[in-house]
Amino acid sequence: MYPNMQTKELNVNGQTVLTDSEGYIVHLDQWSEDFVKAQAVAEGLTLTDEHWQVVNFLRSYFQQHGVQCEVRKMVKHFKTVWGDERGNSTYLHRIFPRGGPQKQGNRLAGLLRTKGEH
Repeated sequence: MYPNMQTKELNVNGQTVLTDSEGYIVHLDQWSEDFVKAQAVAEGLTLTDEHWQVVNFLRSYFQQHGVQCEVRKMVKHFKTVWGDERGNSTYLHRIFPRGGPQKQGNRLAGLLRTKGEH
């Protein structure tokens, strides 16, 4: 853990999971689908199948490439999967209203803050 980092406690099925002040998980190995559900409740987000598709895509991309996915690559992927009407940056930001898929999506996916984010 980083010195002077403010943390919050998130109750995930009776277990305490630490997040930073923005809701990013501190110990990546504590991520679970139940974490996603608890964090979504904390952020006032009602999860849909589309949210889960984005979260799973972000986790898979990170596992394959070792870096977080850029929004333009997300858009390209979801345009193929969902079509032009929903596969665009505007729609992704609409379903992830607290920072878009790059911030809120990564928080839910249990990934770290994106580079340069404070």
